[in-house]
Amino acid sequence: MTRPTPETLAHSARRARSGTGAAGDSDSAARPGRAAPAAATTETPVREPATAQVSGAGSLVRSLEALGVDVVFGIPGGAILPAYDPLYDSTVRHILVRHEQGAGHAATGYAQATGRVGVCIATSGPGATNLVTPIADAYMDSVPMVAITGQVARPSIGTDAFQEADIQGITLPITKHNFLVQTADEIPRVLAEAFHLAATGRPGPVLVDIPKDVLQAPATFSWPPALDLPGYRPTLHPHGKQIREAARLMTSARRPVLYVGGGVLKAGATEGLRKLAEQTGIPVVTTLMALGAFPDSHRQHLGMPGMHGTVAAVYGLQKADLIVALGARFDDRVTGKLDSFAPDATVVHADIDPAEIGKNRHADVPIVGDARHVIDELIAAVTAEQAAHPSVDLTDWWAQLDDLRERYPLGFEEPADGTLSPQYVIKRLGEIAGPDAIYVAGVGQHQMWASQFISYEKPHTWLNSGGLGTMGYAVPAAMGAKVGKPDTTVWAVDGDGCFQMTNQELATCALEGIPVKVAVINNGNLGMVRQWQTLFYGERYSNTELGTHKHRIPDFVKLAEALGCVGLRCENAADVDKTIEAAMAINDAPVVIDFVVGKDAMVWPMVAAGTSNDEIMFARGVRPAFDEDEL
Repeated sequence: MTRPTPETLAHSARRARSGTGAAGDSDSAARPGRAAPAAATTETPVREPATAQVSGAGSLVRSLEALGVDVVFGIPGGAILPAYDPLYDSTVRHILVRHEQGAGHAATGYAQATGRVGVCIATSGPGATNLVTPIADAYMDSVPMVAITGQVARPSIGTDAFQEADIQGITLPITKHNFLVQTADEIPRVLAEAFHLAATGRPGPVLVDIPKDVLQAPATFSWPPALDLPGYRPTLHPHGKQIREAARLMTSARRPVLYVGGGVLKAGATEGLRKLAEQTGIPVVTTLMALGAFPDSHRQHLGMPGMHGTVAAVYGLQKADLIVALGARFDDRVTGKLDSFAPDATVVHADIDPAEIGKNRHADVPIVGDARHVIDELIAAVTAEQAAHPSVDLTDWWAQLDDLRERYPLGFEEPADGTLSPQYVIKRLGEIAGPDAIYVAGVGQHQMWASQFISYEKPHTWLNSGGLGTMGYAVPAAMGAKVGKPDTTVWAVDGDGCFQMTNQELATCALEGIPVKVAVINNGNLGMVRQWQTLFYGERYSNTELGTHKHRIPDFVKLAEALGCVGLRCENAADVDKTIEAAMAINDAPVVIDFVVGKDAMVWPMVAAGTSNDEIMFARGVRPAFDEDEL
């Protein structure tokens, strides 16, 4: 029997939900651009009977095969061990990570790079709780992931048995949904539902917790199962009245801005976004999670808004009379002090998750729907509006924004002490590796510099932990991205602090043949925390020096070599290009470059936490001069 396509699963779900809602207005079927719970039909089909007598563990593995899963990241342990026996003979590749956190971030990186559901596996108790951080990370950034955990046997649940933890209760606030499987026969249905929930609507992580005795019990494997998800009907198509009102506002506003979030990438709506922007001539800003959704080099792109965004993007939103938010959530890092954000703007807010609309900022025109459908319908409505009424001339608005772009471009000063500039390193990395590479950042100063000084021209080439800000994300996420895109160059841009949290996964990369490349921006400190101590705590550097400069502990080159990687070091600007090029030439092993950079570099521009975007600083002590009367 061939593997079911996404359409097969969606049809099963609709059949199970028949009568639960009006047909045609909403639909949760997987489709191109949305993460798919099953593999493409061009893959070699798994030959298997429609039903078979197996164990619960065998049913689990067969369900993964039928769902088109090609790889899982995990570590065996007592409660999940029964699943590892049939996995030994499976077509599903298992990658043995060194820590469960690595498994979760690898599944996330795989999902972000490919658009498919990432899968991680852990045992009960500490194995499951080690997945909590990557699950929360995936939840904040709406990443489709299924986490499968073993649980103690059903009679032992609630007795504080060895390695027991209520992982279902622990993860309830940070999962889209979670399951505690009660019988072996329900495993195929639960797995199919988990993948469907993770991939459709607003994507997110789903946990499946399976007791050990359920994995060991006899079961009848039957595929495809009928999905039983009453009430789950994500609205994909927006209401026509709101679309027409949004189009009217877009053609009549004098200072409009398209505020683009990660939902546009997840919906596969980047081509439509470019068409809409060019049709209307409206300036575009892309959030940290949306970099690559609109080409950085495009004339209409103002850059990234928010705490470390460009002056033009921050002021563009702040002084707009119309903000059209597409798949974005008005988070605090974009808005700054919320009650002072964009005081004169009418807001059109389109999101597939109705809970986001009006959560932080009142929406004058709320639009619930998938970003691809919303944008396609906006294009049609704007076309009709432009035919009936000429659009407002945006020449004056663009003149003001262009003036800001010219006066306050992104840039940096070379360190006065002659040390290597981290911004220069990252800029050259982006220029040498090019726009086809995937860049995966940790969290901190290096993350912000990577967002600023690498040009993102294509979707899904920038991966980072945006909402949760997880240190340790980069190395395992890069591993997952490289597994999903083996023919693409994948660079992890990490800090010396982040790198020390999860670098053990480089051993996994070395042994599994996953040749990621890692640029460690080594400033000897917890850089972003040190920047705040410089600016707000009187340069009292409490517990931010790591010793990677003064003592070279650890020595990252030796550490890389100990983990089976090629280790390189660069300490001056003259060697940057040849060091990056040397790493680019190595494709049969992971590579780590220790870029020893100055400790005093800061990320600018900056809006201090809790302050208004009006208080943006272009550099230390430099406030942009902006004549508000011009607006």
